[in-house]
Amino acid sequence: MKCIIVYYSFSGNTRKVSELLSEHLRKKSEVDILELKATDESTSFFKQALRALVRTKADVGTINFDLSKYDLICIGTPVWAFGPAPAMNTYLDKCKGFQGKDTIVFTTYGSGTGNNHCINYIKSILNKKGAKGCKSFSLPGARAKDRDYVEFVINKHN
Repeated sequence: MKCIIVYYSFSGNTRKVSELLSEHLRKKSEVDILELKATDESTSFFKQALRALVRTKADVGTINFDLSKYDLICIGTPVWAFGPAPAMNTYLDKCKGFQGKDTIVFTTYGSGTGNNHCINYIKSILNKKGAKGCKSFSLPGARAKDRDYVEFVINKHN
């Protein structure tokens, strides 16, 4: 089975979860990782949250948007203002190749407010793109570097 983990991480929390998910999946599968980088990103949290709130897209450069060669597609993002980060908004808008694919959506969050809204928003996009099944899990950002906790959550949901 061939898997890809596409994620965006500003603080490193979502990156850490992506790395641990990759280790988990590599036990049974080949795994590629694509980290999104926004070239037009502000360092101001307020500006980033505002962009996320209004579903602004970010410039992510030239990257692979065709996911058709993968059997499992994992999408990871921090929750910003009830939704995904702007770089992930861009990726979700442009990506293709979900028809009949299994997916995993995972988020990291601060307060937890808006987390379910974010996951449901991403799942609705993936469903419209033809994904056949979508699992999900979330972690508080403060626990993202706790290897035992992250592995417990991954194993519980996958």
